[in-house]
Amino acid sequence: MALKEYVGSISLEVDGVEVEVATVSPKTNTGRRPVKTMNRLRNIAGFSRGIKTYDLRVTAVIPIEGSPLDWDNIEGAKLTIDPGDGGQRVSYLDCFSTDVGEEYQAEGEARRDISLVAVRKVTE
Repeated sequence: MALKEYVGSISLEVDGVEVEVATVSPKTNTGRRPVKTMNRLRNIAGFSRGIKTYDLRVTAVIPIEGSPLDWDNIEGAKLTIDPGDGGQRVSYLDCFSTDVGEEYQAEGEARRDISLVAVRKVTE
């Protein structure tokens, strides 16, 4: 059985500082909503278009050294997912934090969970 190669790296850049990211879960909300009407068939009439949003759930490790980031006030950050094999990179631009939490375990590193919203998604 041959070895498989997986997505290369994930980098989060905040104010010119690269943050070590353990996991990221991007979610796109298309903004479409069902249009409900009162009709005999009791089904929706169609949909309306809304504003697309990009929600990101990021888990970053907390380093011992270095200046701590102001996680609560992240604005203008960039998150890039690089496949590493020459494939298309995906970048989420102008990210800002909406929710920040911490996680500590008996074994393992301390982690910080950050919810971000991105203004734009760019496929490079």
